[in-house]
Amino acid sequence: MTAPPVIERTVIENCAVATVDPHDTEHASGHLVIAGNRIESVGPGPAPGPLEGVVRRIDATGHLATPGLVNTHHHFYQWLTRGLAQNSALFDWLTALYPVWARIDEPMVYEAARASLAMMARGGVTTAADHHYVFPRGAGDLLGAEIRAARELGVRFHPTRGSMDLGASDGGLPPDFAVETTDEALAATEAAIDTHHDPSPGSMLRVGVAPCSPFSVTTRLLREAAELARRKGVRLHTHGSETVEEERFCEERFGTGPTGYLDSTGWLGDDVWMAHCIHMDDADIAAFARTGTGVAHCPSSNARIAAGTAPVPALLAAGVPVGLGVDGTASNETGELHTELRNALLVHRLAGGAAALTVRQALRMGTYGGARVLGRADDLGSLERGKLADLVLWRLDGLGHSTVADPVAALVLGPPAPVSLSLVNGRPVVEDGRLLTADEDTIARRARAEARRLARIAGGD
Repeated sequence: MTAPPVIERTVIENCAVATVDPHDTEHASGHLVIAGNRIESVGPGPAPGPLEGVVRRIDATGHLATPGLVNTHHHFYQWLTRGLAQNSALFDWLTALYPVWARIDEPMVYEAARASLAMMARGGVTTAADHHYVFPRGAGDLLGAEIRAARELGVRFHPTRGSMDLGASDGGLPPDFAVETTDEALAATEAAIDTHHDPSPGSMLRVGVAPCSPFSVTTRLLREAAELARRKGVRLHTHGSETVEEERFCEERFGTGPTGYLDSTGWLGDDVWMAHCIHMDDADIAAFARTGTGVAHCPSSNARIAAGTAPVPALLAAGVPVGLGVDGTASNETGELHTELRNALLVHRLAGGAAALTVRQALRMGTYGGARVLGRADDLGSLERGKLADLVLWRLDGLGHSTVADPVAALVLGPPAPVSLSLVNGRPVVEDGRLLTADEDTIARRARAEARRLARIAGGD
C-alpha cells in the first residue's frame, strides 16, 4: 500500500501573534505551522514537534503575525486618475471625473488593477474586493482584465460587477454616455457570475453583484439585481448613505432616506454590504444590525472628499459587521489598507473621544471584520487552526516601532510597518517588502503610460 504524500509545511516561530480569534487571543512569543494552504497550528512558544515535510522554518523574532488584511471596497481603475479634482466634494468630484472614466479600456483597467493590487499586497492585503461600474461601449473585457491581474499577482479576489443605468437625462448624476441600459447591465452581470464565480471552499475568486448607488441606478435595476444575486447565490454590494446630497436625492425622489429606499428594493440582508454608510441615524443602524447588513468603512476617502464621519463605534456596538476599505485611489491616493487602521482610529477619536475606538478594534475591522463583510469569516480573518493560510509578518524591531512595547499598538499607531512575509493561500506573495509575483518597477512604468494615454484621450488629443 502506497503511503500518502507528506504535506509541505512552513513553520514560523518566535514572533508575537495577534490571532484576532473570538477571544482576541495573543501570544507574546508564539508559533504558526502552515500545512499546504491551511493553518495547522497556532499557539504560544515554539512549534510542536517533530513535524514531517517542513520545507521552511522562519525565525520571526521582532515580528508580529496577524491575519492578512481584507480590503472590502475599491475601484481599481481609478489608479489612473489619482490627484485630480483635489478640492471637490463627492458630487462635484464625480461630475469632473465621469468624462475621463468613460474613456477607459481593457489595457488601462488591467494595468490599473495590477498597480492597485501590488500596492495593497505590499502593505499586507491578502484579500481584495473591487467595485467596477464603468463600462464604456467597445472597451473590452474590463472585469476579466481585473481578474487576470489578481490571478497573476496571487491575491484572493472578490470582484463585483457594478452598473449604472440612470443617466442625467432621467434624473441621475452620471452623464448619459457613462451608463448602460438596464437589460444590458443585468445580462452582463449574470454572464460575469457564470463565467468567473468560484463558490468552492477556499476559493480565490468570488463574484458579487453591485449596482453603483441610489443616484446612478434605477429602482428596477436594484430590485432585479438583488433577485439575480440571490438566485445565483452570490453577495450584493453598493454605495449607501455616503453624502447629505444622496440623502436629499432619496428623500425627494423616493420619500425616504437611503436605508429605507434600499430596504424597499431588497438591499438589506446578511448577504449585502455597503460602502461608506456615513449619514445614518439610530433607526438605520438598527436596521443594519437586525438584517446583518455589512459596512465597508473608508475613513481616508470619506475625509478626502469631505463626505463626513461614519458612526462606526455605534455600528460596532450594535453588532453590525464592519470592515475597512481603501476606496478608489482617485479619492485615497495612498492605495493602501494598513494606513486605514490608523486613520480609522484617529478619525473616530476626533469625533467621539479617546475611548471611541481601540487599536484592537481597528485591527479586527481590517481582518476579521472584513472577512465577515465578504462572507468569508469561516475561512479568513483570524489565525485559527483549519483556516486558510492568509497571514502577514510585520517587522516591528526597526526604527519606527522598536520602542512600542505593545505590538498591536505599534502596528496601528506607528508608521506603516514593513511586511517581511505575506502568505496568500499558503504561498508567499511578498517578502522583505517586495512583491514576489510581478516586477514592481514594470507595473509602475506601465500604469503611468496608461494614465498618460487616458489623459490624452480624455483631453481630446
